Amino acid sequence: MIAQAFILGAGLGTRLRPLTEDLPKPLIPVFQKPLITFGLDHLIATGVKSFVINTHHRPEKFREFFPGGSYRGHPVQLVHEPEILGTGGGIKNVERFFKEELFISYSGDILTDIDLPSLIDEHVRAGNDVTLALRETHLGKDVAVEANRVIDIANRYGHEGRYDFAGVCVWTRAVFERIPPAEHISYISILADWIGDGGKIGGVVLNQGGWFNIGSRREYLAVHRAIADENWKPAYVAEAEWPIRVAPDARIDSTARLSGCCSIGAGCQIGAGATIEDTILWPGAQIASRSHLRNCIVRSHHTAQGDLSDTDI
Repeated sequence: MIAQAFILGAGLGTRLRPLTEDLPKPLIPVFQKPLITFGLDHLIATGVKSFVINTHHRPEKFREFFPGGSYRGHPVQLVHEPEILGTGGGIKNVERFFKEELFISYSGDILTDIDLPSLIDEHVRAGNDVTLALRETHLGKDVAVEANRVIDIANRYGHEGRYDFAGVCVWTRAVFERIPPAEHISYISILADWIGDGGKIGGVVLNQGGWFNIGSRREYLAVHRAIADENWKPAYVAEAEWPIRVAPDARIDSTARLSGCCSIGAGCQIGAGATIEDTILWPGAQIASRSHLRNCIVRSHHTAQGDLSDTDI
């Protein structure tokens, strides 16, 4: 069992703007549940007991979400990066919090139920320095693997890749010796160098289950559709009632109409005669009477009115 995990929460969420102007990407809601909590629930179900999360953009939102420094009774340490350090620099920056030999890193912008115990078991069995969760996706084929050993990343050594990195991996503390302090650097380049130096970099292909990288509005809308259309719910989700399509305290006029895949957050108001199609409303959003929204996302405490399509408010 691995007791500690590092959640990468410091990304800027550039491709999701303007949605991420007010809210860091790991905190955006998915049917009323903040994205980062899926990863936390997933790791808790695997045996993780404590978390470190790095922050950069809108760090006060993380402090508001974790006011007592915990989640479901598990300690959460927030580590702010005034200057963003990248995935590798972010790991080096939290070295002081990881005293045990093994820890897991988990990207704060994915939603998945891949088999983490299989990843951990392979890491321990093979005695790897690092073990990556891999997957066949439409996003990339940067990782080449032979017999559960990663032999190349991004064609550094002339091996054509087939797999995408799934955003989760198991590390030994040896990684800290390979990352320079206070430097912006990706852990992908660290791993590629480590392969060249003879490091034991493992890879486990985990194609079963769901996996969503929420990097754009298209992907954000798509994950809601997949959950709604396929009744997809990870077994580890702590909330029995999730997904919540309409928050109990949302006020929807009796003449308003919802259709398609909609998510209506807490405290939302939808006026008379309004039509909402395939649209996500964050908490406190207000829709004016007789408005018609199609494929839209309305941020918290913003107001939308008129005839709108494919628009972020």
